[in-house]
Amino acid sequence: MDKAIIGRKVGMTQIFDETGRVIPVTVIEAGPCVVVQKKIPEKDGYSAVQLGFMETSRLNKPDRGRLQKADLPLMRRLKEFKLADAEKYNVGDQVKAGIFAAGDRVDITGVSKGKGYQGVVKRWGAARGRMSHGGGPVHRHQGSMGANSSPSRVFKGKIMPGHMGAEQVTVLNLDVVKVDEERNLVAVRGAVPGPRNAIVWLRNTVKN
Repeated sequence: MDKAIIGRKVGMTQIFDETGRVIPVTVIEAGPCVVVQKKIPEKDGYSAVQLGFMETSRLNKPDRGRLQKADLPLMRRLKEFKLADAEKYNVGDQVKAGIFAAGDRVDITGVSKGKGYQGVVKRWGAARGRMSHGGGPVHRHQGSMGANSSPSRVFKGKIMPGHMGAEQVTVLNLDVVKVDEERNLVAVRGAVPGPRNAIVWLRNTVKN
């Protein structure tokens, strides 16, 4: 069964298992989400549901009108998930953290932390220049970009300084260690993209 939910990264901590081993986990506030739209193959050509997370009073006019027409609360975060069994959901249904259980494996998508403008050493792990024998005054700049007269250009894909981070990242095959249904919390082994309070999307893994 396909499962998906929108969540908010709370932070990292550690959990001890039955043998006393330490497990580093990321705690995610998963839901409650509201089904705001359902798409079916007969009408839309594919099967999916759109979930809303975190109520708000500010929303753009198209989404505001659509939600008000369906008599739903205004939701700050909207995300569509393609689910094979989307027919079982109805508009207005709530999706909570209880859809997951300890032992499940999930893929988590989020936006990584932004690092701003960075050089090639930090951004790509490039080697710095020599620190002696005439290597200065620049040690962390790029080296040669290629030949001179031929091909008279820099090839595409050459590592360059630039904006680092703030990209959508998906981490695959993370283990669900613990689920607190009362507080809608999911503890996942390992790290998750983004800073604290970042919005993330959880769904059952596509690879086992």
